[in-house]
Amino acid sequence: MLETSARLLRLLGLLQAHRDWPGSALAERLGVSPRTVRRDVGKLRALGYPVDAVAGVGGGYQLGTGAALPPLLLDDDEAVAIAVGLRTAAGGAVTGIAETSVRALAKLEQVLPSRLRHQVGTLSSAMVTMPMLGPTVDPATLTAIASAARDHRRLRFDYIAHNGTASVRDVEPYRLIQNGRRWYLFAWDVGRSDWRRFRVDRLSTRIPTGPRFSPRPLPAADLAAHFAMGVTTDLYRYQAVLTMHGSAREVADEVPPTIGVVEPVSEDTCTLRIGSDSLDQLAVWVAAFGFEFEIHEPPELAEHLRTLTARLQRAAGTATGS
Repeated sequence: MLETSARLLRLLGLLQAHRDWPGSALAERLGVSPRTVRRDVGKLRALGYPVDAVAGVGGGYQLGTGAALPPLLLDDDEAVAIAVGLRTAAGGAVTGIAETSVRALAKLEQVLPSRLRHQVGTLSSAMVTMPMLGPTVDPATLTAIASAARDHRRLRFDYIAHNGTASVRDVEPYRLIQNGRRWYLFAWDVGRSDWRRFRVDRLSTRIPTGPRFSPRPLPAADLAAHFAMGVTTDLYRYQAVLTMHGSAREVADEVPPTIGVVEPVSEDTCTLRIGSDSLDQLAVWVAAFGFEFEIHEPPELAEHLRTLTARLQRAAGTATGS
C-alpha cells in the first residue's frame, strides 16, 4: 500500500510537470507496465484529480483543470518559492494583497513538512518587507484586464491622466506590466490609433467588454525594454545618451530601472539612456552615479555641466575654512 501511494504521488507530480504524457513514457518513468499506469490513473480520478485521456498514436494522459482540484503537489524548492513570494507580497501594490497573502501562507505552512517549515520560518524571520506608499490597484481590475487581453476583447474605461484630465478610452488590451510598485496596461488605443500605456490605479473599467479584435504585432520583441524606454526617457523634454565607464551590472546597481535604461557595450562600458524635463536634474544624476562618462546627447547637457561645475567651484571657494 505504501509503495502504491508513493507511486501515485510520483505519477501526480509527473502529470503536473508537463502538459501531456504518452502512456508508455509514464510507464517507463514509473518502472511499471502500461496497465498499471491505467489503474493508477483511475485511482487519481477517484480521488478527484481530472486526468484526461489524450487521443493519438500510443495515447496518453494530461491533468485537466477543475473547480474541485485537490491541493497541488510541490517539490521542496517550489514550496519554499511560493512561501517566500507570499511573504514578500505583503508590501505589494494590490489592494488587500497583504491580508490575502497571510491567509494563504498560513494554509501552506500547515501542510509543509517540518524541514520546509523550518526553512520558511528562517527566511521569514530574516526578511523585512518595506511597505509601499501610494495608491494600490484592485485585484478585480487586474483580473478584468487580464481576461480581456486573453480573450482578445476590447476594453472601455474611464481614465484620469497625470494632469487630472478625465477621458473615456477604448483600447485593445495586450499586456499588464508591473514596474516597481506601479501596474500599467499596455494597449492599442483605438481612438488615437497608437500604442499607449495606462496606469491601472487611474482607470475604472466599464462593463461589459467590447467586441473581439484580431491581435496586431507588438511594437517590439522585447516589450519590457520598449516599455522601460517609454517611462524613463521618451516622455521627457531632454533625452540623454551616455557612455558609462563601468559594466552594465555595476551601473544598473546605481541606476534604478524607473530612472534609466542600461545597455551593455563591453565588459567595462555600457550605454545609459535617461530622461528628464530639467537639465539641472540630469546633470546631478549623471554626476552622482559615480562613474566616468561621455555625453552623446543632448549637446546642451555638456554646456550645462560646465555651468554647474563653475557654480559648484564658486560655492566651494566661499566655504568656511577655505
